[in-house]
Amino acid sequence: MTTKLIVAVDGPAAAGKGTLARALADALGLPYLDTGLLYRAVGRRMLDAGLDPAGDAGPIAQALQPADLRRDDLRVPDVDRAASLVAAQPAVRAALLAFQRGFGAEQGAVLDGRDIGTVIFPDAPVKLFVTASTRARAERRWRQLDGAAATPAEQEAAIAAVQAELEARDAADAARQAAPLRAAPDAIHIDSDRLDAQAVLQEALRIVRQRFPAPGTGAG
Repeated sequence: MTTKLIVAVDGPAAAGKGTLARALADALGLPYLDTGLLYRAVGRRMLDAGLDPAGDAGPIAQALQPADLRRDDLRVPDVDRAASLVAAQPAVRAALLAFQRGFGAEQGAVLDGRDIGTVIFPDAPVKLFVTASTRARAERRWRQLDGAAATPAEQEAAIAAVQAELEARDAADAARQAAPLRAAPDAIHIDSDRLDAQAVLQEALRIVRQRFPAPGTGAG
């Protein structure tokens, strides 16, 4: 049974879970891990090597280095697709499982991803599932990636393209056999559609204090 404060923050791409998890970790004085970067880094290395991300990425995952997570080219559309493909592979997920569990076991942590509350830390005392409409998520991701379309028509076309990519990613993540995207039965849902980042953070902190009221949360 987990005795440290582990906060599992799951949800689909661009729902705001990363923004929330980073702010939550700062507020609680806990380490933070964006587990999606692990899969992005594996996908990036597959692309760099000229390999099909749908092929066996297990050896790449086993050889992943901390420097791979610090690259500045991990949040681009081709890596989005590659990450989804490598994340569907049981060998990749198994190779990265120990790293993720070890990260949080020593002093607690806030981790965000798609299977933190269902697979990585199924006994985490606090599980959040952050959602938003695909339109709102597409607008956020478009601003992250570019946000510089010259005309309203170009902007709408760009956002529609991002929305289509997100919908395809959602379908692939939900349908994969290895750790599909789904909320843990005991996760608390936070809809970020009409909430700004500060409001989402305050709601999450309220939930944490309710679920894990012990003093010294950073120490467990």
